Amino acid sequence: METLLWFCNWSTLGVCAALKLPQISAVLGARSSRGISLPSLLLELAGFLVFLRYQCYYEYPLLTYLEYPILIAQDLILLLCVFHFNGDVRRAAPYIIVCVSAWFILTLQQWILDLAMNLCTLISAASKFAQLQYLWKSRDSGAASALTWSLASYTCAVLTRFMIMLALNIWVTATVLHYRKTDIKSE
Repeated sequence: METLLWFCNWSTLGVCAALKLPQISAVLGARSSRGISLPSLLLELAGFLVFLRYQCYYEYPLLTYLEYPILIAQDLILLLCVFHFNGDVRRAAPYIIVCVSAWFILTLQQWILDLAMNLCTLISAASKFAQLQYLWKSRDSGAASALTWSLASYTCAVLTRFMIMLALNIWVTATVLHYRKTDIKSE
């Protein structure tokens, strides 16, 4: 089990280190950001930022969140590419300023950070729905990278496996407790 955890941790980290590179390469190669939803990218960036800030604030071990600085850097590069190919890279500046400001605002009060962290899954899901909505509306995937989305699916599959095993272990525990016979001492 320890070897499996080690493999999952390092393979996820490795995949995350290269996660957005196919997307960045596709955008640069097409010289177009067609197929990339700006709201999706911004929501994803916000979710990554909140998660990283939470992990740093509560001093979690570096290996539990090491992929997030890498993902944020890749998303920022992709954001600059999107604005560049949309005609004005300077329009990215307000978004970058908001990200930097959010880094500090999140820790003004502990409850702000805790609330933001509780919303992280919702933010991440909203990011995926924004990308799907963009694709459904445009009916054109443009420079969107299937490899990037496949790699992202892998990182989630690793975590999903543990959630499924957690649920099954809880179910087995509950069943054991349900069917446990109590010893009745007969006199």
